[in-house]
Amino acid sequence: MTNQFALKRRVALFSIVGVLVASQAMASTLTQNVSWTIDRSGTTTKYRITAYGDSIYAGYNGSITSAAKNAATTVDAEYLSALWNADIENVRRCKSGAIASDIYNNKIVSERSYMQSTNTRVVTFEMCGNDGLQARSSFKGQTGTCNYGVMDTALNNCTTYQNAAMSYINANAYAGTTLKVVANLYYPGYNADNVLSSCTDATTGAKVNLRDKFLPYIAKMNWRACNTAASYGFACVDDFAEYMGADYDSNGDGQIDSAALQYVPGESESSYVTRITSTLKSTLRDANTHFATSSTSYDYIQSDDTHPTYNGGTVTAGLFGGTTGTGAARYTSFTGGKNPIWNQYGHERMGWALSTKNPATP
Repeated sequence: MTNQFALKRRVALFSIVGVLVASQAMASTLTQNVSWTIDRSGTTTKYRITAYGDSIYAGYNGSITSAAKNAATTVDAEYLSALWNADIENVRRCKSGAIASDIYNNKIVSERSYMQSTNTRVVTFEMCGNDGLQARSSFKGQTGTCNYGVMDTALNNCTTYQNAAMSYINANAYAGTTLKVVANLYYPGYNADNVLSSCTDATTGAKVNLRDKFLPYIAKMNWRACNTAASYGFACVDDFAEYMGADYDSNGDGQIDSAALQYVPGESESSYVTRITSTLKSTLRDANTHFATSSTSYDYIQSDDTHPTYNGGTVTAGLFGGTTGTGAARYTSFTGGKNPIWNQYGHERMGWALSTKNPATP
């Protein structure tokens, strides 16, 4: 009887888990919240960096129950801890798979209390990646005459909610916040998209190259993110340039590729789009092979060809709740403002890029 009862309990438990997993698999989003504090020895002063976003800031790693501990904003917390000689709490309020409107309404607005804490000094967000991914998936499935409206809608929604997010954060973040920053989009699947569409253009009657069609839309999203940031008093981290350009001068124009691709304050949208899609297009590289030098490269993208690679372990985040934890920094000092692996993983690169915007004092 005891063995039969134990067996029934295990079957029941597996059935419940099975239902939960199946229901999550059918859902389009997965909440992945984490709070991790970098505990610096010799101090008890603690400041907070609050991060809102989708799977990128969540540290998504393909699991519905865990995420990268050292996602980009936690990496930045290590830099802040050393810079300010303080403990830094990184609160990540994220929803993997969420489009911009979802992040705005259900994270930034509904969970505004996290940026209203009196120890908040940095508020950052990223969005629009899933708007773009869903539009790309929809377009790839088209046959007959191409309908570019799905990409226009993604661009317009991204613009609308990035503006709304910055306005709302300005109105609701703790008054002592010293930095507000938005991160723009890299292009996952850059090489994979170098194929022809199944649909045909209404004007030419020919199939279109997916990469050539998508790149201008991403460029417009990214220009608008950084241009809007300037008008709202936000800093802008140009992840596109950091991921898609090599860290050496590959075309002999006298500029490091990743620097040459950066958004230039005051540049018009049309000028920026031309620079990215034409003038410097030959320097763009799939982030699966990010060149640190002409002979050394690192993989910034996981095997799903979408999410950034990371260093270190994972924490519970997803189906069974989130993690609230504390731990020492991996690195406590930074030569030249960079940790030893700053350009070897996607999340490390993004975290370092965020750190370049950090104010000298809290």
